[in-house]
Amino acid sequence: MNRPTNLAELRESGWKSKTVKREIYDNLMQALQDGDELFPGIVGYDDTVIPDIVLALLSEHDMLFLGEKGQAKSRIMRLLIRFLDPEIPYLDIPESPVHDDPYQPITSIGKKFLADTPEHEVPIAWWPREDRYAERLAPGTKFADVIGEIDPAKLAHGESMSAESALHFGLIPRMHRGIFAMNELPELDELVQVGLFNILEERDVQIRGYPIRFDLDMLILFSSNPSTFNRSGKVIPQLKDRIGSVIHTHYPRDRALGIEIMEQEASVELAGEVPVVVPYFMREIIEQITVAARASKYVDHDSGVSARFSIANYRMMVAAARRRGAVLNEKPAVPRISDLGHLYSSSLGKLELDLMGANQMSERQVLDAIVAQAIQDVFQEYIVEHGLAEIGEIFAQGIKIEVGNMLPSSEYAERLKRVPPVWDKAFEVNASGDEAIRASCIEFVLAGLYANSKISRSQDHGRIVYET
Repeated sequence: MNRPTNLAELRESGWKSKTVKREIYDNLMQALQDGDELFPGIVGYDDTVIPDIVLALLSEHDMLFLGEKGQAKSRIMRLLIRFLDPEIPYLDIPESPVHDDPYQPITSIGKKFLADTPEHEVPIAWWPREDRYAERLAPGTKFADVIGEIDPAKLAHGESMSAESALHFGLIPRMHRGIFAMNELPELDELVQVGLFNILEERDVQIRGYPIRFDLDMLILFSSNPSTFNRSGKVIPQLKDRIGSVIHTHYPRDRALGIEIMEQEASVELAGEVPVVVPYFMREIIEQITVAARASKYVDHDSGVSARFSIANYRMMVAAARRRGAVLNEKPAVPRISDLGHLYSSSLGKLELDLMGANQMSERQVLDAIVAQAIQDVFQEYIVEHGLAEIGEIFAQGIKIEVGNMLPSSEYAERLKRVPPVWDKAFEVNASGDEAIRASCIEFVLAGLYANSKISRSQDHGRIVYET
């Protein structure tokens, strides 16, 4: 079906104008009735965050997403475009700074063109929904960037400062009939906050004291960390009051969901020339490192620990195993505890230390403590479920075992020829039949026994020796 190319054809097609919020409302209602998945790829929010978003959209509210870093706030905001129409018509006038509604233009250029031109000569173009979303990061954002400024060149040509034609439009007016998102709202300059308050309240633009009346039509979204949003003076009260709904996000409520998110977002190809098999307990440890970091007294709780922490560490662990597999010609390559020694490069910089709690500890020391706690936490669960005696008894005979991230798996097999039957059940992998998997299991058990003070450990140049 051909799309209308002029205003007369558009009227004949029966197309009707809608506000952005009404457009979203209609499409969301249809998705709900059809049983569609509303936010593909968003895990762990089905019973908490998503119902709040749905109610806010059906209430036609502007929204603030309030949560710590790495809780999918920006991703959810970007997904809202799926509730826009695939495309909408607009007046195709090169001089117009916005995508004017063909029936109800808000600019003086659009109004005059419509008044002076026969409908069959009024050109219509189509704006795809992918282009109807824009976002901005608050730090460094100026008033002119998002709202606008008087253009000196136009003044030099005789335009009045109070005339619409003298303005250079910022990002928000240009997103008329779309969605605009401002990330990290409390970091926004107070002057810009006042401008946003005016847009939320009156849907008009005031630049340098000259009110330019626009009936701006848009959905406005914000995101913020709770610690900065709730800090006195960071967000002006009038702006807070005009935000329709506050959506509280959160980290995964259980580790299994965290692992699902980690694997989904990491998108690591485990097949290939050097395939990688990741035992589930190694996935548990990687996610538990993030859980332990969020609970650590050494880490700033106000900042939070992003899901990107798990994702980066997971990718690093797989890369370390794949490197070993390539160098030693071991296929499949299987991640081990000793591979976690490479997490410094993927972790440092993603943790913000609590200066009081960490005292004189370095970031590396904090990470070491967190990794040790995570290994202990996961190992304790295996002890409870499968029994410490059978898992650890083989190491209670005075055996001395050296491990390392570049040691061949066959060396582990030589040191541990007999695998307790419970291992294959406990680890859900064939520890008795595959040397690389056995090496990974051995390191996990050794690290767990050490974390529980059952054996001792010494380290030297990337090699670790465990003994009774």
